Amino acid sequence: MSSFAPPVPRFGSEVRTTAVLAGPLVAGHVATGMIGLVDSMIAGRHGTTTLAAVSVGTAMFWLPIMIPMGTLMALPPSVSQLDGAGRRHEIGALFRQSLWLGLALGLLLFAFMTLSVHALAPLGIAESIRPGAAAFLHAIRWGVPALTLYYCLRYLSDGLHWTLPTMLFGFGGLLLLVPLGIVLTFGLYGFPELGAAGIGYASSVMLWAQVTCFALYLARARRFADLGLFSRFDPPRWGTIREMLRVGLPIGVTVAMEGGLFIATALLIGRLGEVPAAAHQIAINVAALCFMVPFGLAEATTVRVGHAIGGGLGAPGVRRAAFAGLALVLVTQSLTGIALLTGNGFIAGLYTGDATVAALAASLLLLAAAFQFPDGIQVLSAGALRGLKDTRVPMLLAALAYWGVGMALGAGLGLGLGWGPRGMWIGLIAGLTVAALLLGLRFLRSSRRLAGTPGTVTSGA
Repeated sequence: MSSFAPPVPRFGSEVRTTAVLAGPLVAGHVATGMIGLVDSMIAGRHGTTTLAAVSVGTAMFWLPIMIPMGTLMALPPSVSQLDGAGRRHEIGALFRQSLWLGLALGLLLFAFMTLSVHALAPLGIAESIRPGAAAFLHAIRWGVPALTLYYCLRYLSDGLHWTLPTMLFGFGGLLLLVPLGIVLTFGLYGFPELGAAGIGYASSVMLWAQVTCFALYLARARRFADLGLFSRFDPPRWGTIREMLRVGLPIGVTVAMEGGLFIATALLIGRLGEVPAAAHQIAINVAALCFMVPFGLAEATTVRVGHAIGGGLGAPGVRRAAFAGLALVLVTQSLTGIALLTGNGFIAGLYTGDATVAALAASLLLLAAAFQFPDGIQVLSAGALRGLKDTRVPMLLAALAYWGVGMALGAGLGLGLGWGPRGMWIGLIAGLTVAALLLGLRFLRSSRRLAGTPGTVTSGA
């Protein structure tokens, strides 16, 4: 038996590869985040009630969409492992099964969005907001199947180290959304004035345009020609779909738990009054924008770790890929932390002219600076674990950190002891710190248990 092992890339080379891979992913996430900004700006111009309706509808749309988004994240490490192992001929069949899974998840979510309007009253949404929120949800639900299919196309391309389309189609969608949203919302050029529903329909059209253009690109691009992605029709194969669900569903639950933590925090702070709610919204908006950088780096690290496994590089190659991502995260989080520490007052002033709100938001941005490192480390560790296809135990660790520590401590300090928004944010810092520690240790343990066969990882608790 040969003891030959492929050479492990130099650390500097690995860092450069990860940075190049992550750049378009970060830009793509920024483009996705800007969809909410564009929707809010158009709605705000139409009226306060429209803005409130779109805000409620957007929250009820994006929280459930996190589960299929995370579930389909099982595709990049699977594709990158096959590519690294020289088994590209198997990628097309896997991709076609992911389309079946994406379509099924999209239809389930379509049904959920149809029924979710009945939850507006029990959730205590103001009666004046409910009609607009319901109209927005009914309109945007038509784009849900397109979004889940889009994730399949995007994750395939990302898993093959080609992330530029993610950025281009992300910003291309914005170029369509802005004029179409204005026309349908305000009823220009002979179209009826649809208000909040107009923004929902514009978003649905944008999502179908994105997935159609991405599919045409994959079908015609030379770099994917050997994969035969659309060369034949494959019926659903439960074994392959079940494996994707086994790996991906815990990712989806984890992503939803983290997103749910921030949404629940916002709802609890909303009980404290308008000033705390407005200040929190400013701070969390800035923090979410900063998060796009480590999130993109984490996705790139998922691909690099999977490629190292598929290439048979063993624990040294896998850890080098993860530590390259970690080095980049530490650099970027240092920069954002410094920016928040030194410019917190200026940043808050860009959002509001209310001195009271700006002062509280500035103090919360100082706390946001404090969780830049743990937030970056925890999402990077989660990405590295996805590359190992280790997702079930990390899901439980994340639940403990986010909700057992973060939410419990935040609610206790913020509401129980009366510390207000600062107490809630201290809870967020604690939860993210515990998540960084637990997921980092989990990666070190899991990377030791690489199987002897290239391209696989041993399973276990």
